[in-house]
Amino acid sequence: MAAESVTCPECGAELSFPAKVMIGEIVPCLECGVELEVTGIDPLAVDLAPMEMEDWGE
Repeated sequence: MAAESVTCPECGAELSFPAKVMIGEIVPCLECGVELEVTGIDPLAVDLAPMEMEDWGE
């Protein structure tokens, strides 16, 4: 299976990912650097990854 393309929701860049990405995987946009979460496989879909709060030893 070939790489699939998807558009970055932040900058609009066309991105290609290998066919073996999994739902929930975090991948970077190579154009703007934002972290994207894979939200669908067929068809391939991504959304901005949720920001995780820092755990300062709490």
